[in-house]
Amino acid sequence: MTENSVALDNPGTKNPDGSPSGPAPRTGLALAVILTCQLMVVLDSAVVTIALPDIQRTLHFSTVGLSWVQNAYMLAFGGLLLLGGRTGDIFGRRKTFIYGVGLFTIASLVGGLANSSGLLLVARAAQGLGAAVAAPSTLALIITTYQDATKRARAIALYSTVTGAGAAIGLILGGVLTTEASWRWVFFINVPFGVAVVLLTPLVIREPERIRGRLDIPGALTATAGTVALVYGFIRAASNGWGDGAAIGSLVAAVVLLVGFVLIEARTQQPLVPLGLLAQRTRGGSYLALLLVAASMFGMFFFLTQYLQNVLGYSPLRAGFAFLPFAVFMFVGAAVVQPLVAKLGGVAVLIAGTVLVGVGLLWLTQVGAGTSYAGGVLGPVVLFGLGGGFAFVPLSLAILGGVPPEDSGTASGILQATQQVGGSLGTAVLVTFFNTAVRHPGGQISLNPLLEARRALSHGVDVTMGVSAAFAAGALLLILALIRLPRPDAAAPSAVEEVDQTAAVG
Repeated sequence: MTENSVALDNPGTKNPDGSPSGPAPRTGLALAVILTCQLMVVLDSAVVTIALPDIQRTLHFSTVGLSWVQNAYMLAFGGLLLLGGRTGDIFGRRKTFIYGVGLFTIASLVGGLANSSGLLLVARAAQGLGAAVAAPSTLALIITTYQDATKRARAIALYSTVTGAGAAIGLILGGVLTTEASWRWVFFINVPFGVAVVLLTPLVIREPERIRGRLDIPGALTATAGTVALVYGFIRAASNGWGDGAAIGSLVAAVVLLVGFVLIEARTQQPLVPLGLLAQRTRGGSYLALLLVAASMFGMFFFLTQYLQNVLGYSPLRAGFAFLPFAVFMFVGAAVVQPLVAKLGGVAVLIAGTVLVGVGLLWLTQVGAGTSYAGGVLGPVVLFGLGGGFAFVPLSLAILGGVPPEDSGTASGILQATQQVGGSLGTAVLVTFFNTAVRHPGGQISLNPLLEARRALSHGVDVTMGVSAAFAAGALLLILALIRLPRPDAAAPSAVEEVDQTAAVG
């Protein structure tokens, strides 16, 4: 038994830096606390989407200003994830987790009470900051809480399911809260859960061993500025088109800053992001594949929501519940993915998941103004749920496998930053294709303006789903070319066992 495993088994021991190791971990409650935080973070963007029209009427937002209710959160969250991950590694993952959730909860309360557009935007940015501080510690705390390989893999599967299904759950919850109560409750709903997480975390989660070191300030500044510029460039391009000067300038600045960041990290003894994490073939390929899968999935939610409401005439509440099969089958996929990985291997399951997502996207290229939900939408939504469940878990295992424990928070931060940047990139690219397609719908011209508008929007959705399918195809090629996971036989450890052997506590 190692020194660190002894520390885990004896509640009275302390970590090497003198901090208390805390109470014996209650893995079930610990996982519930961690997943509650992750669900709050990932559904926050979607849950607000449904409420935007009511927010605009109440606080008198302009159309451009309203977009920043979403953008302020995405910008702070996506831009600060890397810094949040390394901060947790150095200053304590449980501590930063609590502080991040606390800030997110307070900002949610302020957002719900906001009586002006400016105050709401400040609250949204503060929510993003809190999420960026808390979110990278979620996966790291799962790794350090679960010592058993099988239980850890099951926990990671649930984490991936919550992450993937969060958008669908957010749409459903947003529709219910906005319709039955008020838009303010899409913010207030976070408060009781946030308070519970802050109070329970010290009781059920131990503080993992910290890294002795200093924060890489030059790396933190260039990484944060570069990521913020990148996310802002994508957001700006999605709103104003790829010819917008501010979007181009922001993306150019992002490239310069991120190249500078790489040069700094290569020469720093204690880098913000150890470049070796990205240089390993399987992990680097997994990050790239995740980027493309996220781009395709974010686009699906964004445009399918518009199709349901503007073409099929669904109310916000009904549109939210239309995604319920996605969430259900994500959980079904998570329930069966672990035995499938053990039997077939992680790469085979990952390929199957990516193919299911791609087939669902291709299926959606056939929707039209007269397509019914059951005839053209339900099937793809089911495939997305199963495909997402099959894809996200092996990707998470491939990324976390072999990560030194002192870098687990950083690896988790990069994982979530990849998802956010992938979603922003995908949305920006797809909006460009959508706008072009809507302006040139083709086909027979109708004298009915409403029917013509529905046909044009349907054509735009067809085109964007085709581009999203191309993203999924790119992810599939990366998986086939770069990702190698151990085969499920007795001679080689499984991907789950690899995570257990290489990502143990301290």
